[in-house]
Amino acid sequence: MTVPDPTTRPAPRLPSTIAAPVDHELVVRRSRFLAHVAPVRDAAEADAVVARLRKELWDARHHCVATVLGTHADQQRSTDDGEPSGTAGVPMLEVLRHRRLTDVVAVVTRYFGGVLLGAGGLVRAYSGAVAEALDRATILRREVLAEVTLDVPHADAGRIDNVLREWCAAHGAVLDGTQYLEEARFTLLVPPEALGRLHDDVAAASAGTLVPAVGGSRVVDVPAKA
Repeated sequence: MTVPDPTTRPAPRLPSTIAAPVDHELVVRRSRFLAHVAPVRDAAEADAVVARLRKELWDARHHCVATVLGTHADQQRSTDDGEPSGTAGVPMLEVLRHRRLTDVVAVVTRYFGGVLLGAGGLVRAYSGAVAEALDRATILRREVLAEVTLDVPHADAGRIDNVLREWCAAHGAVLDGTQYLEEARFTLLVPPEALGRLHDDVAAASAGTLVPAVGGSRVVDVPAKA
């Protein structure tokens, strides 16, 4: 996966994803619409989610699906699964697009209630079931962050650890881990626009003796701000 050079201007905002599966039921004129939205890594995992629901809810008439995959949400597909064309999968997919989500599969299972809803009613029901499920999901924003390492003498590691944790919390960065080798090596994931500030703040905290080393970039999922 190609990502921008962390020393250039901030990358365009990437689509978000969700942290965990969510289930929600919507009842419209006695028809039950059971929505399941789940984070997935690829098409095979999305297909496995659909297959599991088809097996568990085998007596339902329809299992309509919308899937968006890829770092830039460039893989999209949907199915109406027997509903009138354009009344289920595409409206569900439009909800995922509107929410700017990726690496997500949405499945809405319908139990027919005996009352015909018409094309407009189906569109509203299928899209509404997905939208209401996503309202209950924990959203993770997806960012391109620069990978930075900082080598620190063991005698100073505890103090610098506290400094880095506070710095990350204040600057949207992530303390990704620590290795204890000949020195303590801290790995941070930092917004590209904050690299200069990190360099200055580490210098101030160490009287100029410590210098962060900037490496490549990584796509990271972090909790969305409220």
